[in-house]
Amino acid sequence: MTAVPRGWPSTSAMSEIAQLVVFRLDERRYALPLAVVERVVRAVDVTPLPKAPAIVLGAINVQGRVLPVLNVRRRFLMPDREVGPADWFLLAHTARHTVVLVVDESEGVVERPQAEIVVSTQIVPGLEPFPGVLRLDDGLVLIHDLERFLSLDEARALDEAMDETSGI
Repeated sequence: MTAVPRGWPSTSAMSEIAQLVVFRLDERRYALPLAVVERVVRAVDVTPLPKAPAIVLGAINVQGRVLPVLNVRRRFLMPDREVGPADWFLLAHTARHTVVLVVDESEGVVERPQAEIVVSTQIVPGLEPFPGVLRLDDGLVLIHDLERFLSLDEARALDEAMDETSGI
């Protein structure tokens, strides 16, 4: 049995409505469960974070909290580009951290019956970071499991880098 990502209804509640925050990177669309998203804000300057893993662009200060900014493009094997004023930051929670994802655009919240989400491994093996796929009228949305975004080594390195910034 596949584990249900944090923020999703249990499999016994499959008749429930899934609430997803849909965002865009180039022409591709992704989503996170609304329950793990704190908010979406305009991008700001990112401060480099020494000793952070390559997947981390740096950190920002959000109301007194220093939060790591993750490079979603690098993880999804997309070309890197500079963060600009037209970009957005999606603040979301993992079990260990609040993290910031750089996205091109937020399309808002989509509500669909949980039964409309196709388990990605039924489509093609190897899509474990994307536990589900949602078909909308204008294309597909890959639903991401933020808990699987960082490898164990990356999570450890991020913890160490964040510990060093706690005195800043």
